[in-house]
Amino acid sequence: MSSERAPLSAEAMLASSADAVIGIDGELRVTFWNPAAERMFGWSADEVLGGELPIIPQELRPEYGAVLEQVRAGTPLTIFTRRLRRDGTALDVRVSTGCVHDDRGRHNGWVLVLYPREKEAQAQASAMERARLVRRLTDVVADINTDLSLKSVLDRIISSLTELTGADAGGFVLLDENRVRLVSLTHLSDELYGVSAPLETSLFGELLRSGKSVLLANSDTRSLEDLVWADLPGLHTIALCVSNAQGRPYGALYALYSRRRVGHVELELLELLAEHAGVAIGNAMAYEELKLQRARERAVADSSADGIAVLDFSGKVRKWNRSAAELTGYSFEEVEGKHPPFPIPAAHGEPVKHKNDGGRWLEILMARIPSTDEWVVDFRDITAQKALEEEREFFLASTGHELRTPVTVIQGYAAMLSRKGERLGPAGRQEASEIILDRARALAKLVERLRLGSDVASGEMTLDRVPFDLAELLGQSVAAFRPLAERQELVLDSEGPLWTVGDPLVTGMVMDQLLENSLKFSPDGGEVRVTVEEDGEDSLTIHVQDEGVGIDPGDEERIFERFFQSGERGDRRGYGGLGIGLYIVRQLVREQGGEVTAHRLERGTRMRITLPRHRGEEVEFGVGPEDTSVRGRVPGPSSA
Repeated sequence: MSSERAPLSAEAMLASSADAVIGIDGELRVTFWNPAAERMFGWSADEVLGGELPIIPQELRPEYGAVLEQVRAGTPLTIFTRRLRRDGTALDVRVSTGCVHDDRGRHNGWVLVLYPREKEAQAQASAMERARLVRRLTDVVADINTDLSLKSVLDRIISSLTELTGADAGGFVLLDENRVRLVSLTHLSDELYGVSAPLETSLFGELLRSGKSVLLANSDTRSLEDLVWADLPGLHTIALCVSNAQGRPYGALYALYSRRRVGHVELELLELLAEHAGVAIGNAMAYEELKLQRARERAVADSSADGIAVLDFSGKVRKWNRSAAELTGYSFEEVEGKHPPFPIPAAHGEPVKHKNDGGRWLEILMARIPSTDEWVVDFRDITAQKALEEEREFFLASTGHELRTPVTVIQGYAAMLSRKGERLGPAGRQEASEIILDRARALAKLVERLRLGSDVASGEMTLDRVPFDLAELLGQSVAAFRPLAERQELVLDSEGPLWTVGDPLVTGMVMDQLLENSLKFSPDGGEVRVTVEEDGEDSLTIHVQDEGVGIDPGDEERIFERFFQSGERGDRRGYGGLGIGLYIVRQLVREQGGEVTAHRLERGTRMRITLPRHRGEEVEFGVGPEDTSVRGRVPGPSSA
C-alpha cells in the first residue's frame, strides 16, 4: 500500500519537534531556531538568527566552548547544564550536541537538541557534583596562592593540573616574545625543562591565532610525533589553554593524555584553572614587585578586605592591618609582639579553618618571605559561606526526602486504580480515591512548608499543637501502606481512641517514614507490626517492629545522625536513600515533646516513639486545653 501524501521534509520534522533544535555555524552564529526553541527560551527566530546564541550564562561559556571543541573533534556529546530564558530566568536542560558536515565531510557547524531536565535526582546529582568540583577548585586555588614565589606557583599549578583534569602529564610554557619556553612540568623527563621553540609553529601559536581560549589536538586529526610532548609514551591527545596575567597572554597550560580520554568536564576545568593560574601568577609577580617597593606595602595591606598579619621568625605579630582588627576584635596595640589569636597553618598550602571567640569562622593561609625570614598570614571571614553550604545541602536533601513518601503512596493507589479499577468495585474505588486525595492534600501542605528542612537544622520549626486521636492516625498510615507491602504482613495493634497533643501532619510524616523504612529494609518479607499503648498517665508509646536486615551493634544512636546508614542498610544501590529520614523523625518527635529510640533485635529492628498523652474526654466536646476556640471534630492528618 502506498500513501498519496507528500513525504515529510527534514525541515518540517525539525520545526514540529517537541525538543528545542538549534543550528550553529562554524562562526558560532545561529542558523536554525525551531518553534520549540522559541517556546522554551522566549526568543523568536527573527531575533536570534545570524547572531551569537543568547542562552549561554556567562559563567558557563567555558563549558559551552569546551563542548563544541570536543564535538568538533568528532565525538557527539550529551550533558546536563543550565541555560537562560529571555526573561533572565535559568532553566536546567539536557543538551545533545552533534557535528554538521558539508557534502565533502568537512565540519560546517553544530546542531544542538535541548529539553528540560525532568528528574530531580539527576539535577541534584549534577548540582552536587559541580559544587564538589567548585569546592575542590577553590581549595586548589587557595593552595596555589599560599606560596608567592613565582616558580613555586607555577609548580603548584602544574601539580594541580594533573589532579583536577586527570591528565597523565602536564606542563606550563612561558611566552617570551616570539618563542615559548617550558618552565614547569610534571610526569615528564626533567631534560625537557627549559626547552624552547618558535611561537609561530607551536600549538600555543595556533591557539593565539584562533582567538579561542582552549585548543584540543589529537592523533586522529594531526601528527603529534614532531612535538616535544611526544616524550610521553602513548600520547594521543593534547589540551591547552591560554593563561593571562595582568591583562596579557603570559603562557599556556598543557594537559597531556596517553591512557584516558578527555571530556568536556576536563576541558572546562582546564580553562578555569588557567584563569585562576593567571591570577595566581599575577599575584606572585605583584608580590615580587612589592618586595622592591616597600613604601606601597601599608596601603596595599590596609585596602584589603582580608585580614593580613606579618609575623617575625618566632611567630609574633609585627604588622596587623585594619581588616585583621575588624575580623578578630583585637587592635594592633593588643597583639603587637604576641602570637596571633588563632592557630597558624603548619606549612605552606595547608589552610586552617578556625572559629574564634566571637563565633566567626576564619580561613587562614600563610606564606614565608625568605629574604626577611618573616611570615605573611592572610585570613578571611567564611562564616556566611559555611552556613550557606550547610543549609543548602540539608535543604535539598530533606526536601526531596519528605516529598518522596506521599508521592509513593499516590503512585501506588493510582496504579492500583489503573490496573484493577473494575475489580475493586465502587466501594474499593472510593476508598482508593479518598486515600489519594488525602495524600495529595498532605503533599500540598508539604510543598507549602518546604522550609521544614532548614527549620530542623536551625531549631526554628513551627508546629501545630492540637489534640488528635493517635490510634486513628496510625490506622490511616497503616491502611495507606498495605498496598505497598507486597511481601510483608503489615499488622496494627491498637485500642482507641488514644488522644495525644501535637501536629497530626508531622506525626503522620513520622509514621510514614518509619513504615517506609520497615518495608524497604525487609526485602525478604516477614511481619511489620505497629502497636500503640498507654505508658503511664502522661505518655503514649508506639512500636514499629520489623523482621528485616536490622542495624549493626552500637549504631542504635548513630542512625539518627544526618546521612548515616548502618551496616547493610548503607548499600545505596540495594536500598537507596540519603540517610536523613531518621534524623528528621527524631527532630519532629522531639519538637512535639516526645522521643524516638532504636532497638536492635535478633531479627529486625524495633523503633520506639513516645508522645505526650492527652485526655480524650476533653476533646469529645471539641475543646482542647490549649485552644478553647476549637469546635467540632479534631482534624486528623488527612485534613491538617
